[in-house]
Amino acid sequence: MPSSALCACLSGGSSVASTHHHRRRASSSSSSSTSSSSSLYLNNSATTNYTGGSGRSIINRRNRKNNNNNINRINNNEKTRGLKVCAIGGENNANPLLRSIDDPNFADLSDRLKLDNVRQSLIRQEDSIIFALIERSQYKVNDKIYKTDSIDVPCYDAKTGVRSSMLEFMLREREQMDGKIRRYTSPDEHAFYPESLPPLVIPPMNFGEVLHECALKININDRIKEMYVDNIVPGMCESGDDNNYGSAGLCDVNCLQLISRRIHYGKFVAEAKFRAQPEEYSDLIRKQDGNGLMQLLTNQAVEDRVVARVTNKAAFYGQDINEEVPDASKVLTNPESQKYKVAPEIIANLYFKWIMPMTKDVQVEYLLQRLD
Repeated sequence: MPSSALCACLSGGSSVASTHHHRRRASSSSSSSTSSSSSLYLNNSATTNYTGGSGRSIINRRNRKNNNNNINRINNNEKTRGLKVCAIGGENNANPLLRSIDDPNFADLSDRLKLDNVRQSLIRQEDSIIFALIERSQYKVNDKIYKTDSIDVPCYDAKTGVRSSMLEFMLREREQMDGKIRRYTSPDEHAFYPESLPPLVIPPMNFGEVLHECALKININDRIKEMYVDNIVPGMCESGDDNNYGSAGLCDVNCLQLISRRIHYGKFVAEAKFRAQPEEYSDLIRKQDGNGLMQLLTNQAVEDRVVARVTNKAAFYGQDINEEVPDASKVLTNPESQKYKVAPEIIANLYFKWIMPMTKDVQVEYLLQRLD
């Protein structure tokens, strides 16, 4: 067992090995687009390997032996209660009580992933992203959060031994929790460190076949994180350091997960466009004409409306609302008379310059493989 973090799992029942195989396949297929570096997480005297089986791990043999002894001892004590304790991170640590993903009782009964609702979903995601960016803007850049070996977090690169950035540590920690409750089994969610996802603790859901299976291979979270740190944060936050690393880091994690979901939602947009014009798209796909696909899927009028809508939303969400209902016409036509937490045009520009183009990159990457 490569991990010393322990969890109690009920024994007996059927397995979700097929689900873990599906998720591991998605993780491995996206590894070329995501970070290949492996990290170790140190929790007091224990050591948790985040590598998920890949990369060279720096694990103390004594700790590993003690960990295995502890697992055996706890298992012996729990036999009478029907419990089995296992180490997180192992290859076969699926909760045996979780049922198959094909069980109709675990089908997604909402309509949020239906192609007919793509536009409404994108509009709702705008709201979440704008609020998250406004929250992050209240803190200074605090670039120590993004630098390796800068803040004493218990997370290290498994190959070099260099301490990871606080942002990487917080993202990995968040994904350990989210991964257990099946967040990354949903086709619209993408982990920043898919190779390190933990076993599920609740049954996976059946989301149906909405996208082509090539969608599993597409994960550009490395580009998204780089874009966010290098462009979005300094573009909306005051330069300098205010020591609020924890608060700013939590905002960063929230922003990154929301922006990642919005950008990767381009797969759903691309699928909807493909079904609306199958012949036009198929011809370009067979030619592997990426530029032609980009031109075909681009609708400048729609993009202009999105930017205008984001600007208006940022104007409303970014002001202090009191008991008086604000006059919409004054807010939108006299922005100089309003006080905003962050200027609406800044958020709109970030959306137009970074989020929307990367969404189209995902669309093209998906369409190029759509006929595979």
